[in-house]
Amino acid sequence: MSGKETELECNEERSQITTNSHADLLVVGPGVLGSLVGRRWLELHEGCRVVGQTNTTNRHEELLSLGIFPVTKDSHSGDKFPYVIFCAPPSGSENYAAEVRLAAAQRWNGEGSLLFTSSSFVYDVHDNGHCDESAPITEKGTSPRGDRLLNAEEEVLKVDGNVVRLAGLYARDRGAHMYWLQKGTVDARPDHFLNLIHYEDSADLCIEILRKNLRGQIFMGCDNTPVSRQDIMDIMMHSGKFAGNFHGFTKSDGPLGKKMNNSQTRERLGWQPKYNSFKDYVSTL
Repeated sequence: MSGKETELECNEERSQITTNSHADLLVVGPGVLGSLVGRRWLELHEGCRVVGQTNTTNRHEELLSLGIFPVTKDSHSGDKFPYVIFCAPPSGSENYAAEVRLAAAQRWNGEGSLLFTSSSFVYDVHDNGHCDESAPITEKGTSPRGDRLLNAEEEVLKVDGNVVRLAGLYARDRGAHMYWLQKGTVDARPDHFLNLIHYEDSADLCIEILRKNLRGQIFMGCDNTPVSRQDIMDIMMHSGKFAGNFHGFTKSDGPLGKKMNNSQTRERLGWQPKYNSFKDYVSTL
């Protein structure tokens, strides 16, 4: 089926369903995380409409199979939604802040909630030190990546939307652990601490924020179990659940990481992750 045919089928199906407009959700960037959010939203809000806005039609058939109605960003009808989540990464946009501003100004109707999924990269902690929601933020001009994220956050916060700064996302076959396993030998420090959150937990956290109908708040997403690069690979290889050979990390200098704790976020939302650590998750495989 061509992209155009998929779009037409999607529009036909949209006209035939009964929608609960007060719970309709727009997912800008329905990749792994965005698709999970959309699917779980449908389970929680019977009869609502979930629309996934993409740059291309490549995944439209897949989105339709999940119950998510796909539209490309240059062909949408101009509908506004009470709930909007922006999950698209900076890599897919020449002007990321403008893309986020467009979603905030033209797609959110100001009801429900607007949420932008940012990154814990913006926290200025690089000595394996403690990092919670009040940790210092990277100064603008320090990093192009940091600037893109912070500028996008500002666009959301100035219209009373919310931001969640997520740690490293992972699933069984997605994440830093799989990249390192495929490389075999990695030119990086083994004692650099990382912070993780499973895709499923990240989706649940995003939904919890959206459903609270909050305004202008910043949250942190992590499992509260910082882990070194070496420990990640030791857990993975000792589990017997992954095929391949990992030979090690070869660097002994360079910047370290951070040890994140999002207890404030958990208390404010009443949220807890399903997987309290990477080790806990691997034990379930």
